[in-house]
Amino acid sequence: MSARQTMPAVVHYALEKGACELREVPVPQIGPHDVLLQTAAVGVCGSDVHQYYNTHSWTVNVPVVLGHEFSGVVVAVGAEVRGFRPGDRVVSETAAVVDPDSPFTRSGRPFLDPSRKGFGYGVDGAMAPYVRVPERCLHRVPEGLDMVRAALAEPCCVAYHAVAERSPIKPGDVVIVIGPGPIGLLCAQIAALRGAGEVIVVGRKADGARLELARRHWATRTFVSEEVDVALALREIGDGYGADVVIDAAGASTALKDAVTWVRPGGHITKVGWGPQPMNFSLDPLVQKAATLVGSFSHTWSIWERVLWLMRSGKLDPSPLVGRTASLSEWESCFEDMHSGRICKAVLLPNGPVAS
Repeated sequence: MSARQTMPAVVHYALEKGACELREVPVPQIGPHDVLLQTAAVGVCGSDVHQYYNTHSWTVNVPVVLGHEFSGVVVAVGAEVRGFRPGDRVVSETAAVVDPDSPFTRSGRPFLDPSRKGFGYGVDGAMAPYVRVPERCLHRVPEGLDMVRAALAEPCCVAYHAVAERSPIKPGDVVIVIGPGPIGLLCAQIAALRGAGEVIVVGRKADGARLELARRHWATRTFVSEEVDVALALREIGDGYGADVVIDAAGASTALKDAVTWVRPGGHITKVGWGPQPMNFSLDPLVQKAATLVGSFSHTWSIWERVLWLMRSGKLDPSPLVGRTASLSEWESCFEDMHSGRICKAVLLPNGPVAS
């Protein structure tokens, strides 16, 4: 590890639009149950971009270093750390602070702990050369999985939870994914892995490049919502009664309204996208259809283990999403490229290029 006492980091410093900057911060000090990671790669999440534009709907403890999708190499370990040592390649879960005595933590679902604080909004994240991580958050990166792809394990886990754990997809099902952002596109990929007969990704005109990405890799069809009456199109797909499963990865209230319209009677909706807007529509059609609506958030330890090996095998591959890898100093243009839709996903390399 470098002997320097400070390091550059992308810091969200105030709750106002554009209140992020690259500034010098102290290199983290680790406790007995922590490790210090040298950050290899850190994905830019839509939530990072929302915080930059001050359009987020969650509490942020400013000032805070952004970044919760990351891979790194252990460079120092606390006195009580037993499972990892310097040189280990790892990725990290996002629940940086939890109550160990919470019934949710004890049952293996720390993401439901009301006192939870995550990297990048509750505590300092990984858009910096070094990050402090509790040992309990770590997973080893399998041999053969490069560190840039490994940094995207976290959004893969979010999508896996939503699609493989929270959605009852059966082979041959008609599945609609609303919102072709990174999570939506990963949901489409996992729906295809689950055996869906139709994987339909719905976006808007501004999502042209992302819809093309979906068509090229995972979707059987894509629709532009301003140009296609999706409910009418669904009459010609399957038995014509609508989608068996709808994944709302967009978050806006209008997306949930569409999901209720497009789901078949007795079907299922999983909402994984966030949005602060009030609904302003009735859920009576959901009741009339006797459809199921569930929320999906975060991930579990076992999901991480499954996802890392799926990524190692190549069956789950987030790399087509990456439109740009860049140095930490280029963070702002990466955020703007994602916000504009010019790219789907950016990955920052705080310590320079990493070995493949």
